[in-house]
Amino acid sequence: MAAGLKPTPYTRDILRLAASIPHLEPIADPQGRREMRSRTCGARMAAQYRIEEGKLAALGLEVEACAFGQAAANLMARHALGSDVAMVRQAAKGLEAWLKGEAAEPQGWPELERLSPARHLAGRHEAMMLPFRLLLSLFEESR
Repeated sequence: MAAGLKPTPYTRDILRLAASIPHLEPIADPQGRREMRSRTCGARMAAQYRIEEGKLAALGLEVEACAFGQAAANLMARHALGSDVAMVRQAAKGLEAWLKGEAAEPQGWPELERLSPARHLAGRHEAMMLPFRLLLSLFEESR
C-alpha cells in the first residue's frame, strides 16, 4: 500500500458477506411483511416472516443497501431463525453500543465483530443497524 493511504473498509470479508445474504427468497404462508428504510442513507430492507411460539420460524428478505448494510443483513439472517425478541433486542443494543464506541466488542449476536472495518464510518451505522431494527419490528408487529 502506498504511503499515506488508508486501508479500504471494503475488505474481502465484507464483500463476501454482502454477496451471500441468506434467506433472500420469499417464504410460503408468511405471517406478515415489514419494510424499513434508513433515515440517513436510504438503505431499504423488507422481510416476510413467520413467528411460532415466540421464535422466528421463517424469514424472507429483500435488501437494498451498501456493502456494510448487506454484510450486517447477512450476519443477522444467518443466525435469525430460532431467535426470540429478547435475543434480538440484546443484539441491537449490543451492536449500537459497539458502533458508538461504548463497548469494546459487539455483544448479543454471533460474528458481529466481522463488521469492524466499518465501525469508524458513522455514516454507515444506520445501514448496519437496519437489519436488527427490522428483525425487532417483526416481533413487535406479531404481538
